[in-house]
Amino acid sequence: MSPAGAETLESALSRAYQANPALNAARANLRATDEDVNRFQAGYRPNAAISADIGVQQFQGRTAGQQIPARLGTTVPGGAGLTINQNLFDGFQTDNRVRAAESTVLSTREALRQTEMNTLFNAAQAYMNVLSDTATLELQRNNVEVLEEQLRQTRDRFNVGEVTRTDVAQAEARLAGARSQVATAEANLRASIGIYRQIVGVEPRQLAPGRPLDRFVPGNLDQAILIGLKEHPQILASLHAVDVAELQVKVAEGALYPQAQVTGAVQQRYDQQFPGDNGVTASIVGRINVPLYQGGQEYALIRQAKENVGQARLVADRDRDTIRASIVRTWGNLEASKAQVIASQAQVQANEVALNGVREEARVGQRTTLDVLNAQQELLNARVNLILAQRNRVVNSYDVVQAVGRLTVRFTSLPVTPYSPREHFDQVRDLWFGVRTPDGR
Repeated sequence: MSPAGAETLESALSRAYQANPALNAARANLRATDEDVNRFQAGYRPNAAISADIGVQQFQGRTAGQQIPARLGTTVPGGAGLTINQNLFDGFQTDNRVRAAESTVLSTREALRQTEMNTLFNAAQAYMNVLSDTATLELQRNNVEVLEEQLRQTRDRFNVGEVTRTDVAQAEARLAGARSQVATAEANLRASIGIYRQIVGVEPRQLAPGRPLDRFVPGNLDQAILIGLKEHPQILASLHAVDVAELQVKVAEGALYPQAQVTGAVQQRYDQQFPGDNGVTASIVGRINVPLYQGGQEYALIRQAKENVGQARLVADRDRDTIRASIVRTWGNLEASKAQVIASQAQVQANEVALNGVREEARVGQRTTLDVLNAQQELLNARVNLILAQRNRVVNSYDVVQAVGRLTVRFTSLPVTPYSPREHFDQVRDLWFGVRTPDGR
């Protein structure tokens, strides 16, 4: 049972999920990427503009055989108009740009899921590092107390002639080394606390013991590999990147197709030729542009886009191999850490028995002071190794779940409201105007 008010590993992960700057920055990047879909959808929509002008024009000379004085030849021409352009056909470039933007959004969502997994794993690792470093520091401090008592007893025995000055020097040297280890352990703990604060967002206070994430670890290695190759966000992001590259080929090919658009205009003009005249002009004009040759640039862009497709497919293959290797590695680490916990527990028990025996033998003169000091050091090392093994046991379980692509808030059911990437996408997808973001900025 965890003490009331203690921070648990699950609550620390929830804090990191809500407040981690790197994760929130990735969410902001996704929201910015959402706007690309709306930006390219503008190719479907009309462009409208209002124009207005005014000026002064003066004519002086003869017209129709009559002399026109300057005062009568001065006009103030001006007017206003409305022009609307509507794209009718652009070689399917708008269609393909919108589809490419949608695939980019899907790829960025997977990148966000990858960042989420990294953040949660880093938070779990930081949590367990603080726990293990705290326990190690307590062991080192306790070891100093034990060695101080050992030194006091050795000096008493030296005063009565039971041991030599060498025994006292050995006890003093071992105590000095223990104090050095305390300083090192304190420095390690301070570093772990700093990393915890960076990732989780608060100082660690009264941390409860961490538990492995075994219930979400697949049953065997083959199943883990199968799940990872199917669900890992790095692989899915690469596959969406392949879709984007293929659509960019179609966008580039669209430059070879005819372009069609229609333009409508209405203008009201004043004083165009004579003072006081005015008139309204309205027009609708359709245009078709058929490209014949544009210097070869469009062909180079098409070939370049096709090479990018090949590159994206190779990157996807590389990511599959990377994820598979990562799953195998983390699975092996988890199995090893399970065995290390059992072995370390047995080692601690054996060293405790050995130390008690060496102390009893030393009292009757069958063991030296150095034998007792060595037995104490071996027990300390075994206890530190046990703490490290228990820490690795928890961290490696999280590492396996991350490697298969399931270390997310939704899958692990952490007590926090999941961030919905689709909510913002739906809010901005069909906006025709407006400069405020959905959150009011």
